[in-house]
Amino acid sequence: MAADAALAHADGLGIAIAVAVVDDTGAPLVLIRVSRAQPSVAELALDKAYTAAVTGAPSEGFGRHMLSQPNLALGLANRPRLLPWGGGIPIVIDGQLVGAIGVSGSIEADDIACAEAGIAGLA
Repeated sequence: MAADAALAHADGLGIAIAVAVVDDTGAPLVLIRVSRAQPSVAELALDKAYTAAVTGAPSEGFGRHMLSQPNLALGLANRPRLLPWGGGIPIVIDGQLVGAIGVSGSIEADDIACAEAGIAGLA
């Protein structure tokens, strides 16, 4: 399971995270927050996963895309649930977007690494 693989990777790094898995519409399927993680990181993990699912791209790429056009940035910054921080990655199986995973609770690089471990756990 993707969430289990992400949590195992985080445990190996000694960090406390929340991990969310959503379907291709961004609807939540799994949400786990380890007890040492701040409660607020659970919603951030959901938002990162949602962003990756509805855009079909990693959440940090969404942030770069937003900044490339001022009007786009202004408009999208006011949309709920779209989060431009790293840690959200689409789940693509056989070329088909089936959902996304989002991780929050540490620095961006660790969140991304845990999400990537979650994706790798699907193989």
